[in-house]
Amino acid sequence: MSAKKEKTVFVQGAIPPEKVAQMITAHQSKQEIGAHSLFLGQVRADQIGERRVAAIEYTAYEEMAGPVLHEIREAAFAAFDLTCCHIYHSLGRVNAGEICFLVFTSSAHRKAATEGCQFLVEEIKAKVPVFGKEIFDDETHQWKVNV
Repeated sequence: MSAKKEKTVFVQGAIPPEKVAQMITAHQSKQEIGAHSLFLGQVRADQIGERRVAAIEYTAYEEMAGPVLHEIREAAFAAFDLTCCHIYHSLGRVNAGEICFLVFTSSAHRKAATEGCQFLVEEIKAKVPVFGKEIFDDETHQWKVNV
């Protein structure tokens, strides 16, 4: 791991759509950037049997997740020519239709921004201990299986 400080990734509740606009606005002054890539994970209202997903309750093993996220972020900077990288993941209840996961990458060129963003999403989903409990419209629940 590099000497860079771990970034805060987890936020309570849904990630507001205004956060995306704020991030774009904050990067307008960085004129070396020519491309941004953005991934937004949104809670789906899946139909599972007779029940519909109303929300997902996210938890994480934060003591382990922080260092793993830091390693993944640093690997992205090493592998892709990224200028900026921002990651946010919700904890707590996020209702269907709300944003729960945000990855925002910036680079001088689109290929690095898009490939770096894809790398981050796949690595985070595969390696970071974040768990989701699907809450159904009848208030029953089950642990979510990531696909």
